[in-house]
Amino acid sequence: MRNKLVLALMTAILVFGTGCQPEPNVQRELFEKAAKETHQAVTPEKTNVHPVRQEWINENIKKRKVDLLFIGDSITHGWNDESPVGWEPGGKVWDEYYGNINAFNAGLSSDRTEHLLWRLQNGIIGDVSPKVVVVMIGTNNNVRSFTPQQTADGVIAICSYLRENLAKTKILLLGIFPCEEYPDSLTRKKNIETNKIISKLHDGKWIYYMDIGANFLEEDGTISKSVLYDFLHPSEKGYRIWAEAIEEKLVEMLQ
Repeated sequence: MRNKLVLALMTAILVFGTGCQPEPNVQRELFEKAAKETHQAVTPEKTNVHPVRQEWINENIKKRKVDLLFIGDSITHGWNDESPVGWEPGGKVWDEYYGNINAFNAGLSSDRTEHLLWRLQNGIIGDVSPKVVVVMIGTNNNVRSFTPQQTADGVIAICSYLRENLAKTKILLLGIFPCEEYPDSLTRKKNIETNKIISKLHDGKWIYYMDIGANFLEEDGTISKSVLYDFLHPSEKGYRIWAEAIEEKLVEMLQ
């Protein structure tokens, strides 16, 4: 991990206070609205994808001190993978930025919001109290028939669950990354609309929203395979772009 993040953890003091603080009205309204929805994106659903990695995550997170937790789908999964699945195009960058601090990657390939909700309720956070959780989820909803609002509801439900169950944890909520080669693609447009909704969760105290999607794009809005090698998943260069884009904010949040 870069020295600034290591120093942030070494010199951390108690800045969280005791328990939850009141959220702004907009955030509270979003949480309440998502709680009333009944569609698939907000209904916890077990996924049968990569059961070995799921079991590994649930078992190993119990054994570690976790200050920084990453959750999401295959885009997050690719940061590193110590499990027998072993898929980690971002592994070198992970080691450089997060290898010397108490960081844990609980991303899982193919996750949609409903799958991540289920996994949160069944093993990921039961035994940890991280200082920061990095959330990036929703692409796999939007590539299907979910509307941007439904996908946003799922993301909001995830953040609501984290706030309710990890009262002293800050959330770095990332806008869904751009995908597909050209800017006029349907999924890219749906991701943008979803991001407009979830950005309203930002309160600058417990939930911090960042949209770093532009960092992955060429000047004409297209995506290069050197950054997202299949126009979706980051290459090593893409993970470095990601790490550099959030480093300063993570240093601040980990204090």
